[in-house]
Amino acid sequence: MSLHERLLAELKELEPQIIRWRRHLHQHPELSFQEEKTPAMVAEILRELKLDEVRTGVGGRGVIGVLKGSRPGAVVALRADFDALPIQDQKEVPYKSTVPGVMHACGHDAHTSQLLGLVQVLAKHRDEFAGEIRFIFQHAEEESPGGAIQMTQDGAVDGVDAIFGVHLWSMLPVGQVFISPGPIMASIDDFVIEVKGRGGHGAIPDETIDSIVVGSQIVGALQTIASRNISPMESVVVTVGTFHGGDNNNVIADSCRLTGTVRTFLPEVRDRAQERLTEIAQGTATMMGASAKVNYIRDYPAVINSEKEAEVAREAALAAFGEERVKPMKPLMGGEDFSYYLGKVPGAYLFVGAGNPEKLANYPHHHPRFDIDEDAMLIAGELLGRTALLYLEKHSS
Repeated sequence: MSLHERLLAELKELEPQIIRWRRHLHQHPELSFQEEKTPAMVAEILRELKLDEVRTGVGGRGVIGVLKGSRPGAVVALRADFDALPIQDQKEVPYKSTVPGVMHACGHDAHTSQLLGLVQVLAKHRDEFAGEIRFIFQHAEEESPGGAIQMTQDGAVDGVDAIFGVHLWSMLPVGQVFISPGPIMASIDDFVIEVKGRGGHGAIPDETIDSIVVGSQIVGALQTIASRNISPMESVVVTVGTFHGGDNNNVIADSCRLTGTVRTFLPEVRDRAQERLTEIAQGTATMMGASAKVNYIRDYPAVINSEKEAEVAREAALAAFGEERVKPMKPLMGGEDFSYYLGKVPGAYLFVGAGNPEKLANYPHHHPRFDIDEDAMLIAGELLGRTALLYLEKHSS
């Protein structure tokens, strides 16, 4: 029986340990750029497994483990993230977060634990594959500028031929795997619009330039970016999330402030959205006698899976789970800094269902009662392991 076929059985033997790791991390979450105990724990486990190399402090707080096979070949990287979110854990479970106001509300604790389990299995069988597997444990996915760009700048994927990652997803049913080439997660941009008018008494509007009226016109006009400036065949979201202005009910505010986000998939759509947002905000304000200052902040690029690498992952998934469990993935407007790795090397970001209402694992990501069906961790581990091994087989002489 090949190593591919033995992966699940060996991961199953480690399942109690994988769950213990996950629950320990869930009880002791650490925020982005504040991770200390988590990377120390990961590094300690990797050293115990006697990998060929263990690097710490990569890009700040990241950890990398290198496992070399029996002979030279291709280099494939597998990535997991380990930061938490500033959210109060409202679940009533034994492994509830012990840190007030901080919890793993996105599954990163499980991402790290499942990859640690896979490392433990593959480390015992390094003589059964050629090439190199690089395990990337990343800090600070949740907060810009993100750990991925820092790790890539520190050489995390130098010499890597392809990279793969998995996101457990509570809004997808456990037992199913989702893989697609092309755009899979959106770019994330933020904006701040400062409107300046002329304040005055609420009973004498003709002597003022009402910044709130101007801001309201801008909010409505921004919606034409999607409806009139971008092809209906492409995707764009423009959301104004906050609107602040004024202090009293009978005073016309001289200024107001709008903030929001823009989500797109294609670079040219991203450029067009930024251009039109700036033009609309400033033009609307000028037309009404006010002025508008726009600060447009580009954050994570879109996650765009390479076609060949996505197909390798799909082939591995079909061999492991069969056609009934392997589905195409509908692109999400959420963002992920895995995009920075894909900007350096080809690869694919994959999704594994982790939702199960019977286990109360049906709350969305970033919700205070978020949880996963822990059965999904073995599925994700097998998917990543089979994908890495298949890629090495196809690309190593």
